[in-house]
Amino acid sequence: MLAQDYIDLFKTGYGKTFNNRFSNSSEETEVTTFDANLTYPLVLSDKNTFITGASFNSGNLQLFPNSGNTSLYSTTLKIGLATTINEKWSSTIVLLPKIASDYKNITGDDFYIGGYAVLKRKKKENLIYRFGLYASSEAFGIFSTPIIGWYYLSPNNKFEMDVSMPIAADINYTLGFARVGVDYYGIGRSYNLNQGTLPKQYVDQSSLEFLGYLQFNTLKNSLLIRAKAGYATSNYEVYADGDTIDFGLSAFSFGDNRTQLNPDISGGLLLKFEAIYRFHLSKKNKQ
Repeated sequence: MLAQDYIDLFKTGYGKTFNNRFSNSSEETEVTTFDANLTYPLVLSDKNTFITGASFNSGNLQLFPNSGNTSLYSTTLKIGLATTINEKWSSTIVLLPKIASDYKNITGDDFYIGGYAVLKRKKKENLIYRFGLYASSEAFGIFSTPIIGWYYLSPNNKFEMDVSMPIAADINYTLGFARVGVDYYGIGRSYNLNQGTLPKQYVDQSSLEFLGYLQFNTLKNSLLIRAKAGYATSNYEVYADGDTIDFGLSAFSFGDNRTQLNPDISGGLLLKFEAIYRFHLSKKNKQ
């Protein structure tokens, strides 16, 4: 039996970051984002569950001062397997092929592939540790990051921590009809640009979101509505196609001698709204 007694089958969110100023310029841009994430597990046996699903992300902003807005899109397929090894250990391995670009003229250059592997150890009925690795091919080269974290639920079910650093963290507490929480999300993506520029270009996005939220639970705690506010960095760096790094490991880039083509973009206030459809597992199913 695992402490995390639910699966988020579907999650969608819409956000806007305000007053993102270009470096050495009086110009600024707003960053509008939308994301949707579907996960559909299929039970194969008592020990194995096939994981399938898809996610879609989009962003809209000015990449250069005085330019028109550019829309960036990423669509990812999820194919994986979750395995219960024994009473203490379990694993999850997921392959993540994706198409990421401005979707103006999709070619093979817009296709990337990644994945992650996570090993979980149940320390107590209400505490699970996670150890893993995420890796992906990107327009700038190969990127990877270790995953270290845990899931904890207090005995009274009021306090919850869901941490997978350096990618994401969610800490929340129930207040009867609602929950209050804080979360963090680290975003690392690239997008191929097919706008007819010579040389061709790509966008390297590496942004961090720090948010507080108020969550309302409806439909017997199956539909969660979150109103969120906080700060987001907005790093959307433009480079020439072929101007790459040797290797990326978490926050470190090795062999990074690239020439950035657009000015740095500052962070700003982020307002975001999310809806989550959560399926609660029965005690019988967990066992």
